[in-house]
Amino acid sequence: MAATTVSHNKAKRGSGQSSPRGSRRRPGLPDENARAGFGRRLRRDLQAHAFMIGAVLCFGFFSWYPMVREVIMSFQKTKRGETTWVGWKNLETVWNDPGFWPAWRNTMQFTLYALVIGFAVPFVIAIVLNEFRHAQAYLRILVYLPVMLPPVAGVLLFKYFYNPEYGLFNHILHFLHLPEQAWLDSSSTAMISVVIAATWMSAGGATLIYLAALQNVPGELYEAADLDGAGLLSKIWHITIPQTRPVLSLMLLLQIVATMQEFTNVYLLTGGAGPENSTGTVVYMVYQYAFRYDSFGSASALGLIMLVVLGGFSGLYARLSRNSD
Repeated sequence: MAATTVSHNKAKRGSGQSSPRGSRRRPGLPDENARAGFGRRLRRDLQAHAFMIGAVLCFGFFSWYPMVREVIMSFQKTKRGETTWVGWKNLETVWNDPGFWPAWRNTMQFTLYALVIGFAVPFVIAIVLNEFRHAQAYLRILVYLPVMLPPVAGVLLFKYFYNPEYGLFNHILHFLHLPEQAWLDSSSTAMISVVIAATWMSAGGATLIYLAALQNVPGELYEAADLDGAGLLSKIWHITIPQTRPVLSLMLLLQIVATMQEFTNVYLLTGGAGPENSTGTVVYMVYQYAFRYDSFGSASALGLIMLVVLGGFSGLYARLSRNSD
């Protein structure tokens, strides 16, 4: 009886020891859980990349492809459906054009006026709006309304305002007993008139961006300035501007890029060149080469020059931002 019990216990121990050896995974076989986890991660990554395919294709087709195509066309000449390689001839034609430097002068003048008016005015409006607490939502909608107008409708509205006979602005000058102006027909006022119209139609978006930046400025800084007896201008100069400098720098770059590519307001308000060629910009010159002279190669060459100039501004901004950090 005792021998039977001992042999039975040995058998139980033997069976208990054989189970771990039987369930132990042999070397070289992949673990099913690891395989399942890898499959889930792979499907998740593929889904994430699939959602990006549309954006990448749109960006590549509408942004990168036109730039590459523009570079190629700037070295070609197309006439009657035949394309020939002309090398640097298009660039030489554009460079030697008598209207090349006046167009750049007008473009820089427009950009400078737009920075003085269109960069400062939205920031001042944002500072004023930031002081309102109760009606701020309604005021933001009111400020943003011009942006929601179609650009052509906004330009035609200002063209009516600038009319020398029945325009709103001349009525105001007449009421104030001031001399009336030929806003769009005089070389001295045409450019500034276009800048005012462009600023009115685009200031709303910049104002809201500045307002969001101002609301992130810690209120303790203004409270400490009040205790020190600082005035409004002192607080703006020493607190508001330094705290919002990254946003101001980025908006400055975007403003330069946008104003140097201005076309709609210039073309619809002054016909492109304006009185005595006072508003003819580089983009209008590109338009003339392409659709008036049927020289897409020269238009592409001039666009390539502008691309290099705007790229220089962007590189300068990146370098200054890196140095400030």
